[in-house]
Amino acid sequence: MRPTVRPTRGDDVAHQLTTALTLALVLAACGSPGEPGGASRAPQEQSRVNWDVPESYTFTLDSSCGERALIGRFKITVADGAVEAVEGLDESGRSMLDHGFDDEIPTLTELLEEAETARSEGADAVEVDRVSDGHPTRIDIDWDTNAVDDEACYRITEYSPAGSPIGGSGAG
Repeated sequence: MRPTVRPTRGDDVAHQLTTALTLALVLAACGSPGEPGGASRAPQEQSRVNWDVPESYTFTLDSSCGERALIGRFKITVADGAVEAVEGLDESGRSMLDHGFDDEIPTLTELLEEAETARSEGADAVEVDRVSDGHPTRIDIDWDTNAVDDEACYRITEYSPAGSPIGGSGAG
């Protein structure tokens, strides 16, 4: 006769814990409908904060990541909701402007619209950080986390609404 092997109570508990942990990890990776991967919910929600966008302001934009024209560091002046002036602050920025890509320079509103479009069209990751007044300080978009060079990374500093003291509302 063959001996019957039965799991001990300790083995049963270990199996239940392993099963519960595996299930929790699978559910966390799946996220909920409309949230690819379920990750980065807080930064996504942060991008939807209301912000009273002034008609005129200045900011410095560091644009990096990906294979695209808008790469470099720029000082941007917005007047009446449109880019009025731009200065390339590094070699990449100056080169882009020298090659006639002035129309690629965005306002902060256009950067936020890019993030919202990416989110609504199913980008794998969209993160927007803001400071207390609501203006963005960081926007990262990754259309496909498994692809290379499809990202857009923006850092916004030296934001100053028109009429505010030099230095504006923070380096954000």
